[in-house]
Formats: sequence, structure tokens, C-alpha cells
Amino acid sequence: MDNQRRIKLVTGALLLSNIMAGMDGTIVNTALPAITSDLHGLQYMGWIVATFLCGLAVATPLWSKMGEHKGNKQAYISATSLFLIGAIFQANAPNIIWFIIARTVMGIGASGMNTIPFIVYAELYPNRRKRAKILGIASAGFGTASIVGPLLGGWIVDTWSWHWVFYVNVPIAIITITLVSIFYQNPPKQAAGKPVDYLGAVLLVVSLITILAAVQMIGSTSTLVVLCLAVIGLILLAGMVKVDNKAEDPIIPNRLFTNRELMIDFILFVIIWASFIAFSTYVPMWAQGILGASAFLGGITQIPGAVTSFISSEMVPSLHEHVGKYWVVTIGAGSIFISFLGILICGQSTPFWLFCAMGAFEGVGVGLVFNVLQISVQTDAEMRDIPIATSLGYLLRSLSQTLMSAVYGVILNQELFKGVSASHGDITMRMLNKLSNAETANQLPSRLVPPMRKILFIGYRNIVIAAIILIVISLLIVVPMSFQRQESAMPQEYNSNK
Repeated sequence: MDNQRRIKLVTGALLLSNIMAGMDGTIVNTALPAITSDLHGLQYMGWIVATFLCGLAVATPLWSKMGEHKGNKQAYISATSLFLIGAIFQANAPNIIWFIIARTVMGIGASGMNTIPFIVYAELYPNRRKRAKILGIASAGFGTASIVGPLLGGWIVDTWSWHWVFYVNVPIAIITITLVSIFYQNPPKQAAGKPVDYLGAVLLVVSLITILAAVQMIGSTSTLVVLCLAVIGLILLAGMVKVDNKAEDPIIPNRLFTNRELMIDFILFVIIWASFIAFSTYVPMWAQGILGASAFLGGITQIPGAVTSFISSEMVPSLHEHVGKYWVVTIGAGSIFISFLGILICGQSTPFWLFCAMGAFEGVGVGLVFNVLQISVQTDAEMRDIPIATSLGYLLRSLSQTLMSAVYGVILNQELFKGVSASHGDITMRMLNKLSNAETANQLPSRLVPPMRKILFIGYRNIVIAAIILIVISLLIVVPMSFQRQESAMPQEYNSNK
């Protein structure tokens, strides 16, 4: 078989990873009300989201290093196999603790399954224009899966049970593993012969887990414990930096942090991703818990965003060429701001159609921001740093989502416990769990449904406010940079026109 056909088959297999990622996120978000209701875990919502993202975060640089030492082929197959195992164990979870542990395992696998393909694209497509096209197709694949995911997830939950949403990943994972095993040929290993920075890896993983644990415990344990864990985590992270300064092949090279353009890409990724995850996680729950919509309709709220994300991602190359990177990010962040603002203004009376309309704005923002920043990370990094820069970008996005998912969970839990306490025994956490699922909500006393929905609304509203604050911060960073770049480019454009 000629090399071009091999490249196409490998690319197709890796693109299936994007389909799995897009489908898993939207299917699970749609099924979360049924899962938390069945396993009595509404108060663990923050943990369900955060532990998966924690696995994504802490394992990401380790998978890229495994690729450098053992080969991207072995790294991808190992990661996707772990993702598959996690999916099967989630489908068979007998309780919420089992489910959370399996979700964490799936997140660890997902970090490599989602990161390694972008490293391989840079290897298979050294031409930046061709690579940008492939990244656009990858984004489109993610968007298409995101369109199918809510419909499929809602239909599966309503027709069978939430357990089956995880089995969807099984055949796709098997196909990708098989194709990569047969047709992908590892290039020379970049870090072959160099000692593995095991100490740096351990310090990084333990520091991140400690910091994330501290964030998760906010509101559920003493402030002193939270502060102690956070300080320990930061000390360990500083130790990792010190170790990496001396390591021959550091987990995260310090030279990345002296690249100004790359650092700006990372900062924007962190802030914007921390904001938009609130929409994809809590809007389906808002529709089901407050509007009383089914799981199927809750999933539909995500479809307009998937469609507009698909469309806007295809517009990035043209927009980038005409207005520049920072204006594209400005437009994207502004669109996400509109999506949250519309929901905040309408409040508890937000109709279903408005969720869909605001979802369309959110999708435009995500499609624009992801594509332009993903391409920028790989073009702003030195050639030797493309794998670790790609990995670090993914790590920072995952970490920001993990931290904010924990914060959003704390925000929601504070209102849930406050509402339960204020009801003087009339409302319990178990009842709120039932309210979050349309199928069990009709078992609740009708007189208590309005105050229970009020409790949920206040929690979701506060999450939206937090997300708006983050997106405003991103706009305050990027808008001045957009004008500065435009002004600095004007003399050159003027001279060339003359």
C-alpha cells in the first residue's frame, strides 16, 4: 500500500477519536440527570464532571512523553484502550462511587486519545495549510458527533436506559485501535535514549491532583484543610519546575513559558474554556430540572451550538487571513458572552427556544476560538516543541475546565443545601435528585415542585454569572490586543497598497 493511502487511513482513524470525544461529551451531558437520579448523586455532579476532567488534565503530558519515548502508536493504542475500559465499567456502575472511579479512568484514557492525534497531524502534515485543513475537518467531525450525540443520548435514555450511552463508544474505539495498529508507522522516537523524567512526572501529577482536590473540597470541609492542600500542591508544582530545570528531557520544558505568543494562546484557552463548559454541562440540566423537559429535549439544546460550531470552524482560515487571530478570538468570545447574557436576562422564565438560540451563539464562539487557537499553538511553538506545546495546551484547557467544574459544583451544592435547610424538612436532596430527571419528577408532590425549581434555578443562575465574569475577563485581554495588532499592521498595509 502506498504512503498516501496509509496517511489517509490513519487520519480517518484518528478523526474517529474526535467523533468519540464529541459524542461522549454530549451524550453524557444529556444522560447526567438520569444518571444522578438513578444513582442518587446530584450532590456529586461536580465530582462526576471534575474527575473526568482531572484524568484528562493530569495524564495529558504523560501521554505525549510516552509518545516521544515509546512512539505515538503505542501511546494512542494504550490511551484508547483505557478509554474503552472506562466506558464499559461506567455502563455497569452499581453506585455513584463506582461510576466516578470509572469516569476518572475514562478521562485518563481520553486525554491521550484526544491529544496524540493532534501531535500526529503535525507529523503527517508538515505543510501548515494542509494541517489547518485537517484540523478543520477534525473540528467538523467533533461538531457532527455533537449534533448526533444529544439526539442519540436522549433517545437512548428515554427508550432504554442511561447505561447504554457508554456502549456507543465500544465499536468506534475498536475500529480506531485496529486501523492505527495496522497502518500507522512510528517515526523515529524524538526522545529515544534520553532518561525519562520520572520525578518531574510524579511531582506534576501529585501536585495537580492535590490542587484539584483542594478545589473540590471548597464548601464541604474546613477552609484550613483547603488552604493546606492548595499550598502543598503549589509547593509540589514549584518542585516540578525546579526538577525540570535540570532534567535532560523535562516533562514540560521551561522554554515554552518564554514564548510570549504561545503564552497568550494558553491564557485565552484557559479562560474561555473555563467559561463555556458551564453552558454544555448545565443548560441540558436546566431544561430538564426547571422546564421539565425530557432527556431527549435536554439534548436538543446542544444541537444548535454543534451546527454553528461546525460552520464557524470552517470560516476560521478566511477570517484569520482577513482580520487576524485576535479579532477571531474576540468575535468568538463575544458570541459566548451573548449566549450567557441572554439566559441570565430571561432568568427562570427562559423558554426552551431561547436555550436553543443562545446555544447557537455559544457554538459560533467555540468553533472560532478552538480552531484559531489550536492552529496558533502549533505555529507559535518551535518545531521541536510542537508535541509538548500541543499537549500542554490540552492540559491547560482540561485543567481550567476541571477547576471550574469543581467551582460550579460548589456553587450549585451551596444553593441546594441552603434550599433544603430553608425548607425545614419539606424538601430533601433525594427529592431534588428526582426533580432533575423528567421521568421521576412527576412522582414529587405538586405543591413542592415550584419551590424546588426555584432552588435549582438559583444554583444554575449563579453558575451562569460566574461564567460571564470569566468571558468578560477574556474580552478585556483580547480586545485591546486586537486593536494594537490592527494599528501596527496599518502602515505595512498602507505601504504595500501604495
